[in-house]
Order: sequence, then structure tokens, then C-alpha cells
Amino acid sequence: MISMAASAQTTGVTGLDSLENFIKTTKSGRASFTQVVTSPAKEGQTAKTKTSSGSFEFLRPNRFKFIYKKPFEQSIVADGQTLWLHDVDLNQVTSRKLAQVLNGTPAAVVAAAADLKGLEADFRLTPLPDKGGLQWVQAVPKTREGQLQSIQVGFRSTDKGSELAALEILDSFGQKSVMTFSQFEINPVLSPASFQFKPPSGADVIRQ
Repeated sequence: MISMAASAQTTGVTGLDSLENFIKTTKSGRASFTQVVTSPAKEGQTAKTKTSSGSFEFLRPNRFKFIYKKPFEQSIVADGQTLWLHDVDLNQVTSRKLAQVLNGTPAAVVAAAADLKGLEADFRLTPLPDKGGLQWVQAVPKTREGQLQSIQVGFRSTDKGSELAALEILDSFGQKSVMTFSQFEINPVLSPASFQFKPPSGADVIRQ
């Protein structure tokens, strides 16, 4: 029996095909993630890495949340209109209009896009060679206003469709962030209400 990964190779499925399939068929998702951020090495020093982990959920369009649990608790929640950032240790909440901050971000690629054509308005999309059993696509923001150089997304072919497996993000300062996803659920039943965020009592709220 040919594995899905092998059949993807033989049928010529590219990362761009996988991205299009993912956007079309995966209207909601849930996964655990691990993120490793590597800062550029300063002269005479080794590069520093920082590892964190948590959970990720999204509901198209424009609703998603990254809940960081280790080593520090932090939440990034988009309710469709507003992006909320909650730093638990500082007891501080920052809110910004989602439309002002979403374009050109990894969340725009994997969680918010309604279709491929909409993505292509903001990104140059290029299929990359398969790597590590995944199909890869690169998204480069068309505007240079943001801090991101490029986003690479890795998909795993399954019998249920294209599964989000990895994100590699390079910013304009040379910092690299690699997110790997596990236990990915395709199209779980998620309520829009679960993406509502209410600042905790006593939190310092900064509206930008």
C-alpha cells in the first residue's frame, strides 16, 4: 500500500496545492504546538534559542487563538474584529484592530484566509521542494511595511486532507521561529463564542 506522502510525491502535489486544499477544506482546526525561536548569533557568541509550547485553534475567517502555556502563560486571540494579546505574568492586555495587523502574518496564511486568491493579493506564493515528508510552500509578504521576510508552511498529506504540520518564520532582524504542530484535528466543531476574549479583572488594558 502506497503511503499518502509517497502518493503525493508521485502525483506531483506541491506545497501550493496543499495550501489551496487546506484553505478550501479545513474550515476549523485544533492542535498542540512547540515553538523554537532562534536569535542571530552575535559576534563571538552562539545563537540563542527559546522554546515554548501551547495550543492553537482557528475558525475561518479571522478567528484564531494561540495559548502559550510554557514557559510563560500568554494568549493571542482574534475574535474576528480585534486581536487581543494577554500577558499573564504582567497582567497586561493589548488590543488592536485585527484588520490593521493581520495582513502579512503567519495567521493570515494558515487561519484567516478565505481563499487562495485573497492570499495572493498580500503574498508571493512559491511551492518549495518536499522536505521531511512534508509539502512546503513559501509566502513572502508583498509589502515591506511589516517585520517578516518570509513564511514557510509545511503540510502533511492524510486521508482527511492536508494537515498543517509546521511553520518556519524569518523576520527582518534575522530571527527564525519554527512551530511544529501535533495532534492536529481537521474541522472540529468550534463555536465563534469560544474566540471571545474578556480582559481579566484588574488587568492593565492598552488599546492601540
